[in-house]
Amino acid sequence: MVADPALATRREHDLLGDRDVPADAYWGIHTLRATENFPITGIPISAYPHLIEALAAVKESAAVANERHGLLPEPKAGAIVAACREIRAGALHEEFVVDVVQGGAGTSTNMNANEVVANRALELLGHAKGEYAHLHPNEDVNLSQSTNDVYPTALRVATISAARGLVEAMAVLEGAFATKAAEFSDVVKMGRTQLQDAVPMTLGQEFSTYAVMLEEDRTRLAEAVALLHEINLGATAIGTGLNAPAGYAETARGALAEITGLPLATAANLVEATQDCGAFVQLSGVLKRIAVKLSKTCNDLRLLSSGPRAGLGEINLPPVQAGSSIMPGKVNPVIPEVVNQVAFEVIGNDMTVTMAAEAGQLQLNAFEPVILHALSKSIASLRAACLTLAERCVTGITANVDVLRAGVENSIGLATALNPHIGYTAATALAQEALRGNRGVAELVLERGLLPADRLAELLHPDHLTGGTARSAN
Repeated sequence: MVADPALATRREHDLLGDRDVPADAYWGIHTLRATENFPITGIPISAYPHLIEALAAVKESAAVANERHGLLPEPKAGAIVAACREIRAGALHEEFVVDVVQGGAGTSTNMNANEVVANRALELLGHAKGEYAHLHPNEDVNLSQSTNDVYPTALRVATISAARGLVEAMAVLEGAFATKAAEFSDVVKMGRTQLQDAVPMTLGQEFSTYAVMLEEDRTRLAEAVALLHEINLGATAIGTGLNAPAGYAETARGALAEITGLPLATAANLVEATQDCGAFVQLSGVLKRIAVKLSKTCNDLRLLSSGPRAGLGEINLPPVQAGSSIMPGKVNPVIPEVVNQVAFEVIGNDMTVTMAAEAGQLQLNAFEPVILHALSKSIASLRAACLTLAERCVTGITANVDVLRAGVENSIGLATALNPHIGYTAATALAQEALRGNRGVAELVLERGLLPADRLAELLHPDHLTGGTARSAN
């Protein structure tokens, strides 16, 4: 009977004793124990490919630095570098199996990376997995390092990379709103404050504000991401650089900058940098800002499209699915609704990051794994939400021009435009009478002879009412 290779194991040892590890696994005993100890979210770190690629980049830069400082012989360094490059290209990601939320300040993630890199490097050197006498996960792959500088550095590099996708998605959504703003530039409507009629504006002006908000937030996001370029690689355990040779931090930083193409800088005070999570708090706050403003925008879209007969009905959102299992013909604003829910999640994630950063003690914050998890979810969800909102909603919005025009013509808000010409008291009286009698303000002005017809027409022309940005509603 032939033995099943999938059931074959190899024996590995750690400070707690011996354990059998699947023979074909690239991870080892430390990873095995972590999978048993942290069955928390069910989400392995491989779910965040940016993190895996960043870990491989950090391990590659460390190997380069260790070889340059004479600590690691070329064959070992070359094998480690080659293994890391394969991982950065997408190989072996499925071997990163520890849960993203874990105790130990990310030690399990670092150990998982050390073992996968070591076992692939062993293969490249012609040895079997687990033959650590030839190349060891801790002695060689983790040389001159600690989880406490590897994990924060990888987290920063990964987050920078992930944030690029969000910036690009926000630009897509910004462009969609800007296109609609131009399309609706001549459509006059009533603006509202506190859900009450205010003064006329154009639908284009309304949509342009959504584009501007996104543009502002992309700038704020870039500012927050810039703070992540300061790293603590070379700090080792607490920032003193213990067990790393003189000059290692700068060598490793230079190698990592070259590998990633990022303008990375070593923190001026590595003790401070090893314990401080302020940059993550800053970034999370910006993500919350983006979420809050996106949610407000979606609230507006839902309100403006409410109806179709018993609501505002000023715009139409593209129908994307049936809205009810009982009400025929009902179509719901499901895309804005899902973006609202993403915003709620991001706001909650910000609280998680806040509490995790606050809970750090003395020379290390042990809660960066949940910071990683929260930030990664927020960035990924916001990116998907922006693209979905742009592609499945905003690009297909149409205006109900007749409804918008009627709203302007029948609104007592027109009285505001006449304040400088007939006085606040007279304008107030007009508004009240128009409301009581369900009559138009313009009609009453002419009836009372308060202004000549040509002057009234000039004052109520769309260009005058909207600051010269509208041509007509026709």
